[in-house]
Amino acid sequence: MLEDTESYLIVMRDKLSQSELSDIIGQARGQAPADLVIKDVGILDLTSGEIKTGDIAIAGDRIVGTHETYRGATEIDGRGLTAVPGFIDAHVHCESTLVTPLEFDRCVVPRGTTTAICDPHEISNVLGIAGLKYFLECAGVTVMDLRVQLSSCVPSTHLETSGATLEAEDLLPFKHHPKVLGLAEFMNVPGVLARDPKVLKKLAAFSDVQIDGHSPLLSSYDLNAYIAAGVRNCHETTSAEEAREKLRKGMQILVREGTVSKDLAALAELITTERAPFLAFCTDDRNPLDIAEEGHVDYLIRAAIKKGVKPLNAYRAATWSAARHFGLFDRGLVAPGQRADLVLLEDLETCAVKQVICRGAPVTPDRFRARPGVPLVGLDSVKLLPVTAETFHVPAREAGSTGGPPPVIGIRPGQILTDRLSVPVARRDGAFVADVASDVLKVAVLGRHNTEGKVGRGFVKGFGLARGAIASSVGHDSHNVCVIGCSDADMAVAVNRLIELKGGFVAAVDGKVVAELALPIAGLMSDQPFETVEQGLRRLRAAVAGLGTPLHEPFLQMAFLPLPVIPHLRITDRGLVDVDRFELVG
Repeated sequence: MLEDTESYLIVMRDKLSQSELSDIIGQARGQAPADLVIKDVGILDLTSGEIKTGDIAIAGDRIVGTHETYRGATEIDGRGLTAVPGFIDAHVHCESTLVTPLEFDRCVVPRGTTTAICDPHEISNVLGIAGLKYFLECAGVTVMDLRVQLSSCVPSTHLETSGATLEAEDLLPFKHHPKVLGLAEFMNVPGVLARDPKVLKKLAAFSDVQIDGHSPLLSSYDLNAYIAAGVRNCHETTSAEEAREKLRKGMQILVREGTVSKDLAALAELITTERAPFLAFCTDDRNPLDIAEEGHVDYLIRAAIKKGVKPLNAYRAATWSAARHFGLFDRGLVAPGQRADLVLLEDLETCAVKQVICRGAPVTPDRFRARPGVPLVGLDSVKLLPVTAETFHVPAREAGSTGGPPPVIGIRPGQILTDRLSVPVARRDGAFVADVASDVLKVAVLGRHNTEGKVGRGFVKGFGLARGAIASSVGHDSHNVCVIGCSDADMAVAVNRLIELKGGFVAAVDGKVVAELALPIAGLMSDQPFETVEQGLRRLRAAVAGLGTPLHEPFLQMAFLPLPVIPHLRITDRGLVDVDRFELVG
């Protein structure tokens, strides 16, 4: 175990022997052929935005020369191309891509993402230490450099039933793992502000390393306190005004563009020459279908440029700024001494990727095939017993202390923020029921981590289903089963099929399953290639669109309804949660 943590964070690679240094110096001076040379390529200078043509010489996994003429044992013709540093996803949950970390690797590296800072928060909430260890094993064999932050909030709150609990003493043995940078997003903002002893114990234990943040809408004195406690960044910033305050107070803003949460449009104006060093890009939760249709970090770059961001600033945010923020000083520039993670582009403004160099070698299908396998985990994590239509019955007398209608969750398409709505809820035969005409549908969350799972029941507006039901075992953060429907009977059909699949997504109508995607790994990830998952998502999208929803990704929008750390109204297996008051309300 290393004593000097800061030195450890800066070095991030094996020490070199004298003979290796001698070879590097000889290749850098052109006295011996480099291992790999990219000839006559345009090189983006992130200090100025200029593009100068020259050679890039690589020895092993590092760049040893630029802007001079080199010979190489292997040479790549770079004429007409522009070399930029490999892209960095500053915050991602690989589980939310619905594939394993190894498939995530295979999916995004060819698009230029050569480093990702991941939080295995989702699988850790289901499997605990076993999930964390699985991710660390995967990170040890990926082509990209996959860094694993230690999940800080398992469970995220006391308002839901999680499959595991991770305290400070559970995480500390992994603090100096070579793939770990620090503590992942600290979601329990109320716990920080209330100085909860367990929260303070975690913050203190990791106060000398990176601590990532999660602080939607936090401001003023509370924001000061959160940052002063050691939190360094936030990916939950959804407006330019909110970002400006956080930047003024020293936070790094991670600009997010996921499948559901899309913040780039609101924050693009901030990606200026002055502020780009204090911004980075992240995807957080982005599925293979969106990656296939739009891209990964490459999409954020071209989308930012399309919104008027200067290419220099977009590429800084995607590379150098993220690297510096996380202490990865060995990458983020096309320069001698840097890790040889490079993206060769056919066009800078559209970020059209021609070829990717990762750790000094071209990325090819053979590199992914050569990786050792990692045994799958969590293949029997859905312990929920079969349900009936009666499971979703909501007697009117149970709704509120006076028997009045319950508050309704209002979704915001393209955001994970929700609203607390006071709208009429239909009644029939002494019970509250879904009302398709007013788009007030029934929602329930069922605990799936034991056979005595609790059931939280409520109503949601904004999904637009005209018939049927959809169910999912992906429900942030504890990943209990969530179901939304127009009828109790279809809700039961969808949930029971999900139990048979051992997790996944299901759509049902008129008593029949019309589409499904199995996610048997912890109820979160497929054991199939990402291409198979992409096609499954296409079928699901078409089927659910046929049920009437206008939402682009209704399953992932639904997955955030049980998230009790994002304002304003949520639902967990324990009932409705008023996030602003941080308490159950029904």
